[in-house]
Amino acid sequence: MPKGTIVKAISGYYYVRPDERPSDVVQCRARGVFKVKGVTPLVGDRVVFDTTASGEGTVLEVLPRTHELTRPPVANADTAVLVFSVAHPDLNLHLLDKMLVHVERAGMDAVLGFSKIDLVDEPPREEMAIYERIGYPVVATSVRTGEGIAELARCLSGRTAILAGQSGTGKSSLLNALVPGLNQATGEISDKLGRGRHTTRHVELVLLPGGGMVADAPGFSQLDVTQMEADQLADGFREFRALSAECRFRGCLHRSEPGCRVREAVQDGRVAAVRYEHYIQFLEDIMERTRRY
Repeated sequence: MPKGTIVKAISGYYYVRPDERPSDVVQCRARGVFKVKGVTPLVGDRVVFDTTASGEGTVLEVLPRTHELTRPPVANADTAVLVFSVAHPDLNLHLLDKMLVHVERAGMDAVLGFSKIDLVDEPPREEMAIYERIGYPVVATSVRTGEGIAELARCLSGRTAILAGQSGTGKSSLLNALVPGLNQATGEISDKLGRGRHTTRHVELVLLPGGGMVADAPGFSQLDVTQMEADQLADGFREFRALSAECRFRGCLHRSEPGCRVREAVQDGRVAAVRYEHYIQFLEDIMERTRRY
């Protein structure tokens, strides 16, 4: 039986790209046994399928997943490209850190794309350096000038990636630049609200010219850190992990405990103060939810 990857799912149909014919896409239905088992095929799933004489197909089996996201519903994505504009709308490090928490907890790699770099005189080098020191690839991009597009494409070569970020940051424009001829719909920025309209209504994986696949990811920016437990939050901050193991108290929340190596690292500049501030804000949100419920 042929194998392939689900690249789009709409209204009960699953569009499968066969391994042997990656330029083709087969429209499939799923077998009823999936509903009985409580399994829903997702975009990104590796599947076994069969085709009929009419050219349509049936998904017979969903192969084991390496990763699974619920918002957006995507399987086997190994990389998240977090797209944040440096202007219009302004760079939002609070939301960026919130999204990084979810990426880290999902076990995915992250690439940071600072978009619309042509709208400012100088790139935000200080902010970029914060994340580069932690170990994240940071690429400054402009779809107008083409700056950073080739570098970003190299970062994604051979990967299954999603583009995520708040609306209006240019995700769809960036996707169009990465995949010439795609013509993904883009949305304008509302001057009154300072944010864009969501232009992506579903998740669809498209082939990258240099290998790999990428999709826009609606809904990812609305993820809520308060749904995790307080003692889980620090795992989402990559630079906290080794330090946490050296804290005096097991289960240290890095808030006011004596002998906290994370707070010591903030004080001597090894951990960026803005990252720690965001951690404390997220922690307080989690603890407030715990007090209420």
